[in-house]
Amino acid sequence: MNNNTTTESGKTAAITSYILGIGVFIAMSMNSEDKNAFASFHIRQGLGLTLTFISLGLIISNFDSLMISAPMWIFVLVLWSYGITSAIKGETKPVPLLGAYFQKWLSNIS
Repeated sequence: MNNNTTTESGKTAAITSYILGIGVFIAMSMNSEDKNAFASFHIRQGLGLTLTFISLGLIISNFDSLMISAPMWIFVLVLWSYGITSAIKGETKPVPLLGAYFQKWLSNIS
């Protein structure tokens, strides 16, 4: 199977993985039988973003301040937008700052 076919067949799972929270698990299920490298890349990115969102949210919720929580929301929104745009375009670009770490830390997800 050539790279373009691989990308197209994994695109739905890749885009689904960016639905924060449940989307990652749906995409993992969609990619469980016929492993698709494109989908796996974006599943790792989506899972990393979800874990980042939850982790930052848990820490920042203790401060109860819009001045602290707004930048966190903007940060996650920018990374999420970059990731989903990359999936829609059929590209495997890691999200800025953290994407390369997500690929390394979550490498057991295929």
